Amino acid sequence: MKKNLETLCIHGGWRPTKGQPQQLPIIQSTTFKYDTSEQMARLFDLEEEGYFYTRLANPTNDAVAAKINALEGGVGCMLTSSGQAANFYAVFNICQAGDHFVTSSNIYGGTYNLFGVTMKKLGIDSTFIDPDWDDDRIRAAFRPNTKCFFGETISNPGGNVFDIERFARLAHEAGVPLIVDNTFATPINCRPFEWGADIVTHSTTKYMDGHATQVGGAIVDSGNFDWDKYADKFPGLTTPDESYHGLTYTKAFGKQAYTTKLVAQLMRDLGSIPSPQNSFLLNLGLETLHLRMQRHCENAQRVAEWLEKNPKVAWVNYCGLPSSKYYALAQKYMPKGSCGVIAFGLKGTREDAIRFMDRLDFVSIATHVADARTCVLHPASHTHRQLSDEQLREAGVAPDLIRLSVGIENVDDIITDLEQAMA
Repeated sequence: MKKNLETLCIHGGWRPTKGQPQQLPIIQSTTFKYDTSEQMARLFDLEEEGYFYTRLANPTNDAVAAKINALEGGVGCMLTSSGQAANFYAVFNICQAGDHFVTSSNIYGGTYNLFGVTMKKLGIDSTFIDPDWDDDRIRAAFRPNTKCFFGETISNPGGNVFDIERFARLAHEAGVPLIVDNTFATPINCRPFEWGADIVTHSTTKYMDGHATQVGGAIVDSGNFDWDKYADKFPGLTTPDESYHGLTYTKAFGKQAYTTKLVAQLMRDLGSIPSPQNSFLLNLGLETLHLRMQRHCENAQRVAEWLEKNPKVAWVNYCGLPSSKYYALAQKYMPKGSCGVIAFGLKGTREDAIRFMDRLDFVSIATHVADARTCVLHPASHTHRQLSDEQLREAGVAPDLIRLSVGIENVDDIITDLEQAMA
């Protein structure tokens, strides 16, 4: 039976049978017992599915991965210990030293550094493009050794909307997959695979958890990209892996090739797994994701409209406002709502923005974003303080930008708190 997203949030991934717990159990075990050596050998040779060591597979983690996979409409999903780990693994699974990839410049500051600094130390180069460039200028960023194109559905913290269908076309013209970080929209409001994206990542720390209780990430594969068609570009998937007795992932696993390599090779060697306890907490958040996202979006729309009319506010970027340059894209990709994150700037100096935040009552100053509580941050002073003003603008972050993550409290109380702080 095909289930709607609301039902999958609750019932996806874990189907208890007679005598089993209704709630997904925490299998807090590193290892799993077998009766014969042959049984375990077949697991290590990837000839059978099963559990032998939690770094590679765990029943609690797998159930939550299956739920996220179902929500996104993919063929396979792997959980990671953080959203940063998810973005790193997603790219590193198909890139190696000497390779290159293209990425939107309008991405989270941590990801910007990961791509522009840390991965460069591994010999993997990247080119940052402005999504507002025309097609020909973006095409010029691709090279013969380019392996993927990366972007965020809604950029953090700028709130810019990524034109998924357009960039999927450009990526596929170059023979590479499009990877989309769908953290802010979540599959409740946008399913990038339906618009041509090939791989989706998440920081599950954000809306999927929704309560600031665990740090985690996820990578979901659509199964739609034809790796064998571009076999020379992706030898890690299309040629024998000597660490697995010459197994070739695309031949052995078909549409599951990308996900299998993520687990069997990268997670085996790098080990950035979530604990089963964290996956259990994530699953509790997922059960109410569809309810919370509706409230986040309703509250954010009201707050954004109030900010837009406020004489002390210099500018507002929220794609639910008709005045936003991203309004049309938001209506196309997220007609039911986008997210609860608003970017705005106050009239005055950077110090004025800091004084405003310091005077808030229950709205908290927090590095975190996208959970039940309303929180605020000045990226130029906090999360993006390692970037110059020029780099901030390249990343779609104005130096005066305040990131307001609207929670699910009473919206009148949220507005009242903002108003008294501005006063």
